[in-house]
Amino acid sequence: MSPVSAVPAAGSAAALARYRESLAFETDCSDVHAAFAGPPGAVDFVLLDVRGPALFARGHVPGAVNLPHGKIVASKLAEYPLDTLFVTYCAGPHCNGATRGAIRLAELGRPVKVMIGGVTGWLDESFELAAVDAR
Repeated sequence: MSPVSAVPAAGSAAALARYRESLAFETDCSDVHAAFAGPPGAVDFVLLDVRGPALFARGHVPGAVNLPHGKIVASKLAEYPLDTLFVTYCAGPHCNGATRGAIRLAELGRPVKVMIGGVTGWLDESFELAAVDAR
């Protein structure tokens, strides 16, 4: 018996429920890219880069707004209707900033998803980053 099969897989019904539920909490780089590349109105969310301003300036997902996770407070969100969907991302799988940002948004009663993969995933998909400066 391999380490993979040592713990039996969940039943199909449980697996289906778990994986369907996961899509309520996350999206991926390809879906975000498709929304931004789509027709006007296809972007029905606010993409938040929750890294610091210096990293954002060096390269970020085009269309993203920079709001570091530690600065997510109600007053910074006042311009957005309460039902605005936010999508957070950070550097990549090695970074928990997107999760921290999602927690802060959820604590404020805001709909939120995490863009899995972050900047690393974006680049892995061969999508371009925008830069504020050329350092």
